[in-house]
Amino acid sequence: MSYSMFGMAQEYRTEAFRKSYAYEESKQYANAINELLSIKTDIYAVDLRLGWLYYLNGDYKNSLLYYAKSIQLRPTSIEARFGYVLPAAKLKAWDKVAAQYDAIIKLDPNNSKANYYRGLMYYNVGEYAKAAPYFDRIENLYPFDYDIVILSAWNCYYLKKIEKAKLLFNQALLIQPSSASALQGLNACK
Repeated sequence: MSYSMFGMAQEYRTEAFRKSYAYEESKQYANAINELLSIKTDIYAVDLRLGWLYYLNGDYKNSLLYYAKSIQLRPTSIEARFGYVLPAAKLKAWDKVAAQYDAIIKLDPNNSKANYYRGLMYYNVGEYAKAAPYFDRIENLYPFDYDIVILSAWNCYYLKKIEKAKLLFNQALLIQPSSASALQGLNACK
């Protein structure tokens, strides 16, 4: 392909993206999708954006398909994996959600969002021991983040690590002095 042909193809793609964003802004998701379908897929940016637009349009199966294509094209892309989680969660495909969080953590062990939600998945089904390493990791990285501190406190409480739970409930009160959850936790620890 000559440079001038590449330039024309790039201008065409840029214009399709511009139109797609305009359609998205006015919530015309089908039109936004059609603009991008006019471009050859198997281009990371196109497939990633199609994953997002299909998600917004409520077509979660096609959203998964395009996010998966994005991941295949760029296996180390964390953004594509987080994108994949959105339609997978809507479809209640929790095994696929967990697999993506695990893949993100493998790529970026200290990713706070992936660690938080992976731990939360275990916490929500009562697997507190499995949740603990995820919560501990981010609580050590963000010791003044209320959400992780309070969740870590409750997780410790359920693991019968009462002294650590008390410390974390008190830490949560430093962050949010009127926290009903922290007060409830301290009362439960008595």
